[in-house]
Amino acid sequence: MRYRVDVYTDEQRQQRHLEEDVRRGLTARPKSLPPKYFYDRAGSLLFERITELPEYYPTRTESALLEEILPGLLGEFLPDDLVEIGSGTSEKTRRVLNGLSAGGRPVRYVPLDVDRLTLEATAERLLREYPSVSVHAVVGDFERDLPHVPPPAGRRLAMFLGSTIGNLDGPAQRHLLAGLRGLLADPGDRLLLGVDLVKDVKTLEAAYNDSAGVTGEFNRNILRVVNRGVDGDFDPEAFRHVAFYNESAARIEMHLVAESAQAVRLRRLGLTIRFRRGEAIWTESSYKFTRPGVESLLDVAGLRLDRWHVDPANYFALALIRPA
Repeated sequence: MRYRVDVYTDEQRQQRHLEEDVRRGLTARPKSLPPKYFYDRAGSLLFERITELPEYYPTRTESALLEEILPGLLGEFLPDDLVEIGSGTSEKTRRVLNGLSAGGRPVRYVPLDVDRLTLEATAERLLREYPSVSVHAVVGDFERDLPHVPPPAGRRLAMFLGSTIGNLDGPAQRHLLAGLRGLLADPGDRLLLGVDLVKDVKTLEAAYNDSAGVTGEFNRNILRVVNRGVDGDFDPEAFRHVAFYNESAARIEMHLVAESAQAVRLRRLGLTIRFRRGEAIWTESSYKFTRPGVESLLDVAGLRLDRWHVDPANYFALALIRPA
């Protein structure tokens, strides 16, 4: 069987989690919303536009770095089992599959993502393009469902790219890395982790404050997701996009700031949320990393850095990691 899908989350479960997250976040101080709710269809399209903007370096830098290191990586480490966490449309994965499946070599690809429709459409395309590849898709949330990733089918390479780990705070980063450690059953298995690096503030802040205003629209779109999910009446245009680098915490913070005092009804939750003029909703943290910081996180999770690949400008790193 070349295709299998295991489902560990569905619309009902996602709806319940959204309601819990919105209630908790918007009744807290400061108010907040989890960044995973950026990515409805409109948000995903906006993010695709962001990745093409001149100010936004992470996606193109990571892609170029991956292209550069792949020949050497696959020359010394040829896995039978490729796991991708937060796979999306698996665009970067194609580069890896091109090398792994050359000459008709059989490879199993295990993508994990919350969006079943995207996983199924991507699997159909990959199965058509790569006759020797089988796909075992897992529909789930990577913060909850890593234990449901199937056991390895031979030597495994797990990938967690895009510096998505930077959207988690310290305890959540450590918890996730411990879960990723659980995917590596054999001393020969490896994890490839993408991390955005600490750099000059001007470059960091420009990446989240593009001149075309696309990131601001992406940020405000989370309010449309909330409106749909809990029957809310947010006016996204009544909130201003603000993004800045918090140097002491080594993170970019994105906020939506109320332009005026207002009351927002969340009818499905039976809540009215009041905003003072200038009050913010914290929508994203994007932590930036250093090599010593990454090594410290890995050590706690029972992992060890094997190789550290950086681009010439020292903007982004791909860390090849092994079990300790």
